[in-house]
Amino acid sequence: MGATFRAQQAILDDIKHAAEEVEHHVHNYETSFGEAVSPSGETHVADRMADSPFQVTSGNDTWGAWVQVLGSEDTPFRAGSIKFDLSYIHVIDSNDATIFKIQVGLGASGAAALAADDITELYYKRGAANNTAFQTLLLDKRKDCGTKAWARVWAVGVNAKTLELMFGLHEYDE
Repeated sequence: MGATFRAQQAILDDIKHAAEEVEHHVHNYETSFGEAVSPSGETHVADRMADSPFQVTSGNDTWGAWVQVLGSEDTPFRAGSIKFDLSYIHVIDSNDATIFKIQVGLGASGAAALAADDITELYYKRGAANNTAFQTLLLDKRKDCGTKAWARVWAVGVNAKTLELMFGLHEYDE
């Protein structure tokens, strides 16, 4: 076999692997999480299908404090799962119509996630008619079950503005 054939085969293998990953991600169970009714330190902070969102507050035209949105014992929630990925974030409410910057990090702490550049970033702006609900996909890499998740926000030009967030995730047995 020539070098050209091997290079073409490698490209086809990469495409096949990517298609299998997309197929596995799309055709998987998804579960939604909100703030736990009875949180326990950093181990349990999120409940499946919770009634309450997490509230994340901005700083003074800077990032607010990291808020933990997934504890070390919140995954796995399905027996046999060993990995998970965050699939979406849902903004339930906001108390300002400014532009919000949102960071979601995965790691031992928000600072650790940021230092490892293990974060997803996005923007949110409430509509003029105060229609605050917004949902978007989160793109992140699979993590071992037990990995903690964190969120923080920056409200452009203002201080102490809040977003209320819920999120969804997928779990995997491989």
